[in-house]
Amino acid sequence: MKVKVSNANTPNWKDITVKSTVPVELEKLVEISRNIWWSWNYEATELFKDLDPELWKESGHNPVFLFERMSYEKLEALSKDKVILKRMNEVYAKFRDYMDMKPDAARPSVAYFSMEYGLTSVLKIYSGGLGVLAGDYLKEASDSNVDLCAVGFLYRYGYFTQSLSIDGQQIANYEAQNFGQLPLDKVMDADGQQLVVKVPYMDYFVFAYVWKVNIGRISLYLLDTDNEFNSEFDRPITHQLYGGDWENRLKQEILLGIGGILTLQALNIKKDVYHCNEGHAALINVQRICDYVATGMNFDEAVELVRASSLYTVHTPVPAGHDYFDESLFGKYMSGYPQKMGITWDDLMGLGRTDPEDKHERFCMSTFACNTSQEVNGVSWLHGKVSQEMFSSIWKGYFPEESHVGYVTNGVHFPTWSATEWKQLYGKYFSENFMSDQSNPQIWEAIYDVADEEIWKTRQAMKNKLVDYIRRQFRESWLKNQGDPSRIVSLMDKINPNALLIGFGRRFATYKRAHLLFTDLDRLSGIVNNPDYPVQFLFTGKAHPHDGAGQGLIKKIIEISRRPEFLGKIIFLENYDMQLARRLVSGVDIWLNTPTRPLEASGTSGEKALMNGVLNFSVLDGWWFEGYRENAGWALTEKRTYQNQEHQDQLDAATIYSLLETEILPLYYDRNKKGFPEGWIRFVKNSIARIAPHYTMKRQLDDYYNKFYIKLAQRFKSLSANNNAKAKEIAAWKEDVVAKWDSIEVVSFEKVEEVMNGSIESGKEYTITYVIDERGLNDAVGMELVTTYTNPEGKQHVYSVEPFSVIKREGNLYTFQVKHSISNAGSFKVAYRMFPKNADLPHRQDFCYVRWFY
Repeated sequence: MKVKVSNANTPNWKDITVKSTVPVELEKLVEISRNIWWSWNYEATELFKDLDPELWKESGHNPVFLFERMSYEKLEALSKDKVILKRMNEVYAKFRDYMDMKPDAARPSVAYFSMEYGLTSVLKIYSGGLGVLAGDYLKEASDSNVDLCAVGFLYRYGYFTQSLSIDGQQIANYEAQNFGQLPLDKVMDADGQQLVVKVPYMDYFVFAYVWKVNIGRISLYLLDTDNEFNSEFDRPITHQLYGGDWENRLKQEILLGIGGILTLQALNIKKDVYHCNEGHAALINVQRICDYVATGMNFDEAVELVRASSLYTVHTPVPAGHDYFDESLFGKYMSGYPQKMGITWDDLMGLGRTDPEDKHERFCMSTFACNTSQEVNGVSWLHGKVSQEMFSSIWKGYFPEESHVGYVTNGVHFPTWSATEWKQLYGKYFSENFMSDQSNPQIWEAIYDVADEEIWKTRQAMKNKLVDYIRRQFRESWLKNQGDPSRIVSLMDKINPNALLIGFGRRFATYKRAHLLFTDLDRLSGIVNNPDYPVQFLFTGKAHPHDGAGQGLIKKIIEISRRPEFLGKIIFLENYDMQLARRLVSGVDIWLNTPTRPLEASGTSGEKALMNGVLNFSVLDGWWFEGYRENAGWALTEKRTYQNQEHQDQLDAATIYSLLETEILPLYYDRNKKGFPEGWIRFVKNSIARIAPHYTMKRQLDDYYNKFYIKLAQRFKSLSANNNAKAKEIAAWKEDVVAKWDSIEVVSFEKVEEVMNGSIESGKEYTITYVIDERGLNDAVGMELVTTYTNPEGKQHVYSVEPFSVIKREGNLYTFQVKHSISNAGSFKVAYRMFPKNADLPHRQDFCYVRWFY
């Protein structure tokens, strides 16, 4: 018998979790570690760090992982450390005082939906500004003690980790997250099992586990499809943020919208207002309509209730930035929903088209969100105007400036983005109620009472902290991808905390114009190599893996940074995340932002820098268009000189160089006898006092309540009262108007000859009268005279809108009259607009029927 050399079967490995046994004396710390509250309360993070500084660093500043990695012996020793226990009890008392407050019942409750949330670098469920904004929003909702919950995804791989090849090419690394090591909890069902939500896709279900992140008093529910219930085609739905093809993107948006509402239903959560943060979650309104129709309402009645409680926030300034889906792909997954909604397939497609009759137009999530939400807003004043223009084709018959689309300018969560040193300084000089009244400009004016020297020392401390962080954090990666060790040593030595440090950190999309600084390399070399005025530029940011142009920009900057004249003067820091961002926005002297106008919807990195005494130097776009104040930063004009973008870039670059050479560098290096620049500190104080209070997340949250949430909740309450009586009444009224609209007739009109001929005198009043047959609509028609002018760019704008009054009624005949005058001489256009009127409508675009005549 021949004996086999080996005989082994394949093991069937099973994952097991071995949890550390934490002594009872330290259980309060474990409780805190599972609530993201620790991330914006420095007493908690300092305490975690002091448990084991080396392990804290190795754990990526993740307290859950810290306890998992800590040995039993170490934990036992800590449980007997009286100093640690005293600090723990102090932090825990603060935590419990915070957590035990009941939500403010006077303010409407909100359900918030977003594709990403930037809460901490530990939890990789964000890519950039949109996610960080959403994370800041939840933190402030907790601090402001409002009744809000949120829904998103728990990504297995999240967004990519960036590294660089030796030639400067971006490498995208997708690293799996171990959910058991993160500050989140499984949501359990009544049977003690993790809650699973079944989401309909075509003729099958996708199963999503539900997890919860505790963000202070706020719950964020995260959906996870990477489980054994799903096929290999559906497990990856929550693998990557903004990853995969368009089909996977649609599957993600179905999960976020329809699955998000089903999740709240499974948790018995019902809110007053439903807020879509970007169009990714627009399909929440499909499910909500289905739910109302299932109770016996028709579509028109259901959509009244859904609209009245929905807000859509757009963050994109160009139509190309929205998500569009081919009808065939959309139908593959959504064809079963029209029947549940009580409409036809063409009706559903029409809700996602600017022209419902155009069968070639793709379904746009943003258009659908606009059509099913009462309120829509941009994220800065300027972006609000851009959004009115961008969405104007949805509501034909009205000019962009007449649109109901509003705005709330983005802000930042002060406790997260203000460095500990600055928080301590503010706490020392500002009033005791500062944290609960952050948007009060009078409180911030106390910065003028702080000694210049103290401001300067704080700024220098932050710069040294940044430089130490760079040297410590990037030495290993630079040695790996830059080849020559001697050059890395030289580079480390050349990072100079005494130089003017200018930071540029953002997504590397081409419109952000990261290349602008490098337009004239000879002039730039002269600036960075001036021994009297040393200056260094720190660049960081990721390009989307499919954005070749953005990746090319990164490669170009790295190549330039390696040239002898720029070595140590231009530095690129890879893997821009929240941890690096916190160091940069508090450590540089100037935050540079150079987007192509008007493509920066808001931007918030400059607002974060603002909280740390860093000055902004930016194009007047996004938030800086509102925020800029003289002697508190620098601005590039928002006006275009050239239509040719290359020429405009050259002009803007020359302006940057000139401002650096003639204003910024001389101001920074004009030192007094004590060695600090009084003029620079004056700019810093002005920036903090005059700008900072207007860009906190506290102000942003209050704006959403005052501008949108309160009026939505009040109107929904009115429409849903008495078994939805008002909603049904409005729906029936609209149906009646639609049936009779085309038969409404102009019976007669009276106009003086000058008005008829289109030649009138400025300042003179003219009476115009119309008799309208409303066909039994019972005073449901309004009329107005619209006068427009044409601006120098050839665009038509509203000059005035003069409403007609009803002066007589005989049966169905209504006599309308207006006293018309134009105070300015010039060339104008006039026309008469008829529209349905009803005091119960929130705005004209809610029922956008218009007929023009002259």
